[in-house]
Amino acid sequence: MLKKLLTVALGTALTIFGVGGPLQAANLQIIASGLESPRGLTFGPDGALYVTEAGRGGAGPCIPAPGAGPNGPVVCYGNTGAITRIKNGTAERIVTGLPSIALPIPEFSTAIDATGIHDIQFDSTGRAYAIFGLGSSPEQRDQVLNVPEFGQLVAIDNLNGQVTLTTLADLAEYEGLFNPDNNNSGFFNPYNDGIDSNPYAFLIKDDTAYIVDAAGNTFFKAKTDGSELTLLSVFPERPITDPFTGEIIAMQSVPTSVAIGPDGAFYISELTGFPSPENAARIFRLGTDNKPEVYADGFTQIIDIAFDDQGGLYVLEYATRSLYFDISPGLLSYIDPKGNRKSIISDGLFFPTALAIGPDGDIYISNLGYIPGQGQVVRVQVSVPEPSSITGLLIFGIFGGVSLLLRQRK
Repeated sequence: MLKKLLTVALGTALTIFGVGGPLQAANLQIIASGLESPRGLTFGPDGALYVTEAGRGGAGPCIPAPGAGPNGPVVCYGNTGAITRIKNGTAERIVTGLPSIALPIPEFSTAIDATGIHDIQFDSTGRAYAIFGLGSSPEQRDQVLNVPEFGQLVAIDNLNGQVTLTTLADLAEYEGLFNPDNNNSGFFNPYNDGIDSNPYAFLIKDDTAYIVDAAGNTFFKAKTDGSELTLLSVFPERPITDPFTGEIIAMQSVPTSVAIGPDGAFYISELTGFPSPENAARIFRLGTDNKPEVYADGFTQIIDIAFDDQGGLYVLEYATRSLYFDISPGLLSYIDPKGNRKSIISDGLFFPTALAIGPDGDIYISNLGYIPGQGQVVRVQVSVPEPSSITGLLIFGIFGGVSLLLRQRK
């Protein structure tokens, strides 16, 4: 059923947008297009904007898709991930051949919902690091895919052409050994016994990387030499009514981003797992004991956050309504230092996957992140007036939303 839904949605999306035709919206400036499933982005020491591309998977080997079970759809491996550099108005793919898995849709000779390189950061010396997602267990990675980078923090030895990746910290292995969020309430991924790791975002402070694992519902730190992988926090599940059965189930948190606030504390956003109700996503502040406390709430499916120099917080929502029942655009909003909240832009944001604040103060967003070849990086001028919401061109999000949400049920 999932495969049929995704196939129909993909066909509709390609008809609406046109294969290879970039989507232009008012108040958004497209600075890169044709990207292969763009994810995290950051400004490097050279002033350029670096964008990770999770790729389009390949011919295999294949493992069960997130949440699909052993008899459902599969995601297949290929070395189609990449890194693009945007500098002086030019986008150039500078690294290729990175590990990627994605859900193949042979009816359209493509694949969707890729997992691969999810984020990139630089340390104070200018060395690059990245995290690779997985959306499965270390056993599937090691026994079927045989690609060790999935589920790990890695160092990138250069940023030109075919790079060498040095694995540093294995979050997927930690999940397999300890499953920190296991409260015996999970009912998903039975083929993995509830083991599911999907590192999604990180930052580097001094000589330490701080990493969120979206599927593991966990927050880690590790030295940039790979030592001292340490669990800092586990994000709690919440009881909620299953809208299809009426039963009380556990809704996963699904942490998606981490930022350091003006007070020096860590702030972490959540996407929320099934059924991802509207206004249920929160932003946590971690105190000195690393226990998450709610800093802001009332959002829907937060995918990224970032503080500006004034201490205000930009919040990027993947969608503004639950994708199990509706389709909707994303939303960029702003919480000022006094706690006042303002919507910045929604029009033209279709399933965005990350944001970065530029040295010019503008916001840069990975957009159209779940169909390879259609991805963009867009620039939002923060001085633009707040736009009105849109109602059209939303069918594009069915497959991205459903497939992303599936990995949230553990």
